[in-house]
Amino acid sequence: MKSLLKFLLIIFCLSSLQTTAYGAHRVIIDTDMGGDDAAAIVLAAKSPAIKIEGITVVAGNVSLEQAAKNALMTLEIVGNNVQVYKGAEKSFAGIDSKTVPVYGSDGMGDADLIHPKGSASSKSAIDFILETVRENPDEIEIVVLGPATNVALAIDKDPVTMSRVKKFWSMGTAGFGEGNATPVAEFNVYKDAEAYKILLDLGVPTTVIGWDIMNDKKLCFNRKILDKMKTSSPAQKFIAVANEKYFEFCRDVEKIEHMPLSDAVLTAAIAWEDFVQETAVCHASCMTDKNETYGQVIFYRKNYTYDTMPPFENYAVEVVTKIKSAEFISRYQKTLRS
Repeated sequence: MKSLLKFLLIIFCLSSLQTTAYGAHRVIIDTDMGGDDAAAIVLAAKSPAIKIEGITVVAGNVSLEQAAKNALMTLEIVGNNVQVYKGAEKSFAGIDSKTVPVYGSDGMGDADLIHPKGSASSKSAIDFILETVRENPDEIEIVVLGPATNVALAIDKDPVTMSRVKKFWSMGTAGFGEGNATPVAEFNVYKDAEAYKILLDLGVPTTVIGWDIMNDKKLCFNRKILDKMKTSSPAQKFIAVANEKYFEFCRDVEKIEHMPLSDAVLTAAIAWEDFVQETAVCHASCMTDKNETYGQVIFYRKNYTYDTMPPFENYAVEVVTKIKSAEFISRYQKTLRS
């Protein structure tokens, strides 16, 4: 009997190790590849809880071609050889909108960091997303770090397949606070609100970290932290230098002495099982009317009675309302030292 129990214990331990080694979360990271996206990808690549199936890029912080180069370089820094796939150059509605280059013209600090040896796949991001989900129904999670254009195009092309996405993770919306693109809209959603509406309306479970979470200074990198990172591991130095222009923007334009890397915070929520402490289950509606509310996402909390609340059946969104913010910087640095 003792021998049998010992054998079962060994099998259990091996199974646990395999789960850790190959990642509890099989993810496609969809990104517009500014410095904060690089910070997120490095964390995902270093995390034993995450297995990156591929990186899909979209125009947002930078052009599509630059986004692909930035993704390739970031992966090379951490020794990860997953493929990069190019997606949409314009919004779902076909609009080519320009953005303020807060991360520098190359999205990575204009520090001559981007010299990738590899190149992006010839397969489109939309085809890669659909093929991967189709071959692995209910197993693939999609991490949306930029405008949701690629996801929306995949849904538009094959909604049945996309309904088999296990989960979406979104750094988007203003959460329950103010936006950073307008008083009510966050940048990623504002860049392509039509696409974000398509994502939400699909009804697949979605976890959202909104811009309101980033108001916590304990999540932010200051001058001292960045300078220390520049003398640490290659991954830490790469992220610190890539985000130097963004820090200068925060200091000179926003008049603050710290910098939030919101995409990395979303990735931490995936990588660290205990990081998220509280969420609100909601129905989410994205505003696409061409007025001051464009890009606003309204969250209706489940089991909360609103005086004029319309009836909803889809309560698929969890909005993160509390995290272990005090631990973020030290845990992030520790992961990147490994």
